[in-house]
Amino acid sequence: MDVSSFVLLSHEQALRRQLDVAANNMANVSTAGYKREQAVFHAYVENATEAQVPDARQTAYVLDYGAVHDIAQGSFQATGNPLDVMIEGPGYLNIEMADGSTGYTRAGFIKVLDSGELATSGGQRLLDENGRPIAIPTDQLAQVRITGDGTVMAGTDPVGRLAVTNFDDENLLDARGDGVLTGSGGRTLTAAQTKLRSGGVEASNVEPVSETTHMVEVLRSYQTSQRLSSDLAEMRRRAIDRLSKLG
Repeated sequence: MDVSSFVLLSHEQALRRQLDVAANNMANVSTAGYKREQAVFHAYVENATEAQVPDARQTAYVLDYGAVHDIAQGSFQATGNPLDVMIEGPGYLNIEMADGSTGYTRAGFIKVLDSGELATSGGQRLLDENGRPIAIPTDQLAQVRITGDGTVMAGTDPVGRLAVTNFDDENLLDARGDGVLTGSGGRTLTAAQTKLRSGGVEASNVEPVSETTHMVEVLRSYQTSQRLSSDLAEMRRRAIDRLSKLG
């Protein structure tokens, strides 16, 4: 393979990465709290010390640099469950992972476990500002509500406050599936900084029409790259054929 083939190959790998990211976005269009991802690429320029022409001394390749999250707020999706919450603004609810570490999610589906503790729809216990689960007294399970600053009320008594953690750079968080992220360096928001809306959850911020359009554009770019590759192969074949006749 010559340089032109390697350049086209790097381009096609970047297109494949874009298509994978777009497909993952479409798969999570109905996932509560999901933030759309976008692939990021960098150009790698290789400098050649020897070249037939000056313009050929630099060759640019496409390098996959990762993905960033679109942190735009999703719309409010009413669920009818008064315990469900949507975070208005930045931040993530704190949950207890299976290994005892802390995870983060914006999917505000909340239920009460048989033990009386608040948990996500997946059964992960929600944590308070001190990293402890929030337990509801058994005689007040029917009187639970969550206020706008995250305070959990059992009747007229506060039993804890949902911890909401904000990250200066959310792109450093690692996705663990089911809308759960892990990472470090977060800052727990105060009651005054926390804004929750009860009775629903945050919908995914993925726009299906825009994402589908992007996938079509990527496919067309890939087809163009394939045609260029075929044209280069045909050009080489003709050059070899002509050179063989000169001999």
